Amino acid sequence: MSKPSPTLYSNRFFLSFHRYISNNSSPHPHHPHPSVQATTPQRHPPPHHHSRPSPRSASTSNAPPSPPSKTPSHYDIFPSTLPQGAPPRGPFAIDTRQLRQEFLQLQALAHPDRHQGPQKARAEGTSARINEAYKTLQSPLLRAQYLLSLRGIDVAEDERARVEDAELLMEVLEAREGIEAAGEEGEVEEMRRGNDARIVESEGILEGAFERDDVEVAKAESVRLRYWTNIKESLDAWEKGKPVVLVH
Repeated sequence: MSKPSPTLYSNRFFLSFHRYISNNSSPHPHHPHPSVQATTPQRHPPPHHHSRPSPRSASTSNAPPSPPSKTPSHYDIFPSTLPQGAPPRGPFAIDTRQLRQEFLQLQALAHPDRHQGPQKARAEGTSARINEAYKTLQSPLLRAQYLLSLRGIDVAEDERARVEDAELLMEVLEAREGIEAAGEEGEVEEMRRGNDARIVESEGILEGAFERDDVEVAKAESVRLRYWTNIKESLDAWEKGKPVVLVH
């Protein structure tokens, strides 16, 4: 049996995800467990006996209700590129070229111009979700922050995480001074190579941390990666004599 193509995976996901958007376009209360006892009185055995439900009552009370709609994670949106899902089941590293290919396929399906009436507005919502997921996952820094947010940790807004590591802040200060003092492109290129090596090392540490589900290591390393990413942006925008502004 031949393996379904990535496009087929994307088509199937889009239909499922678009259905989710359609079904949840207006909020409504959900009752996952209908009350069986409210309509069917049960006999209570004497206190000294252990109650054992009959096969019929067990099958009635344990009958699976309609499951509530679950909001897809960013990983769920790209089933072809990320079939294993988020770490620790799947890897932290992502093939960004394959991710972009699937992103373009999904956006082609979700383009609002392909839909009419109420479906057009829902397609706009679907397209926005796909954009948000792609932007997050294609960046190692945003990906790490997102994975931590799924665990209830917001390092992007944690002010304490910005100043706890004195050694890290010293490295960042030295990098800033080096960028400001650079007099030619050759010096900046050397600093780029050094900073790129830091980023690769940081991504490797995050890979291991999320594989072990080690939240503390992942949190600390995502803070370091944030600084290295900011330095990279400053190096890419370097102009001779231009002040360096690092957004922490």
